[in-house]
Amino acid sequence: MKNIADGLNGSLGPTITLTCCLLLCALITTALLTRGFEGWTTEALRRHAIMDHPLPLPALQVMDETGKQQRLDQYVRLDGRVVLIDFIYTRCNSICTVLGEQFQQAQAHIEQHGLQQKVRLLSISFDAQHDTPAVLASYASRMHADPAMWHFATVKGRASLDLLLRQFGIVVIPDGYGGFIHNAAIHVVDREARLEHIYDLDDFDQALAHALALHA
Repeated sequence: MKNIADGLNGSLGPTITLTCCLLLCALITTALLTRGFEGWTTEALRRHAIMDHPLPLPALQVMDETGKQQRLDQYVRLDGRVVLIDFIYTRCNSICTVLGEQFQQAQAHIEQHGLQQKVRLLSISFDAQHDTPAVLASYASRMHADPAMWHFATVKGRASLDLLLRQFGIVVIPDGYGGFIHNAAIHVVDREARLEHIYDLDDFDQALAHALALHA
């Protein structure tokens, strides 16, 4: 029996060692790919990559609620403030309502604490066919948006819009009833017009604090 056991140990030894090495390599690889197991989803990894290497905004044309056209990167750099960006369409009665309420609260916080020179807000509609400057202006009025702090815009051209949505990780799908199903987040864009951080809606306070820290 001893000889059999010794034989088994001798034959299994290299196999066990190899298996352990493979498992260790797999763990190390997974740790590297997921930043120490912090991010397991593609979206989480994308957000971490943006944190490490902020993405310059593309030089595409936008039109704001006043009808003014300008390159998005120049529009963001306009006055040296950090910008919080969300994506909406004005006919939305679901998640866009939450975004609107959060931006209203952010606007109130900015005003109350005298932070108007540090942070501003930009809501970009992905429904340019419906959301004309006049419609955006009406929506801004309903949101009680202060034009000194909160602007609304659409992107000129379908190809440019698709490019921007991909960069920001926004997925927009027609719902079959004239509206859209879409995801949402709060995007922090620094004073160099770079997408610097992405926060979930539940982390809005962190997004605002992050924006203020970037301007400090």
